[in-house]
Amino acid sequence: MTTAPSDIALTEQAARRIHAILANESPGAVFRISVEGGGCSGFQYHFGVDPVAHEEDALVEQAGARVAIDPSSMGFLAGARIDFVDDLMGQSFRIENPNAVASCGCGTSFAV
Repeated sequence: MTTAPSDIALTEQAARRIHAILANESPGAVFRISVEGGGCSGFQYHFGVDPVAHEEDALVEQAGARVAIDPSSMGFLAGARIDFVDDLMGQSFRIENPNAVASCGCGTSFAV
């Protein structure tokens, strides 16, 4: 495992939410963020929990939050800021991605 480049940032709100999610999981669990083909704009973010990080994963660790990112997703997420928003529209993780040239209104789909 490698540490992710420092240009991938977690906001304090995102770190707190991820830490709370992982508190209910087994020790060593990670919050996984990946980029997959699909969605309205060509690519979409996928969020989930894995019991362990894989050896090739990059890790972002902050305030008890452990985020794993696979190598193929790292290129799409370079320079990204990961946030957690709780507003009138609901709760969700949001990614501010400088690599995205277009995004969908849903906030989970983007184009490069």
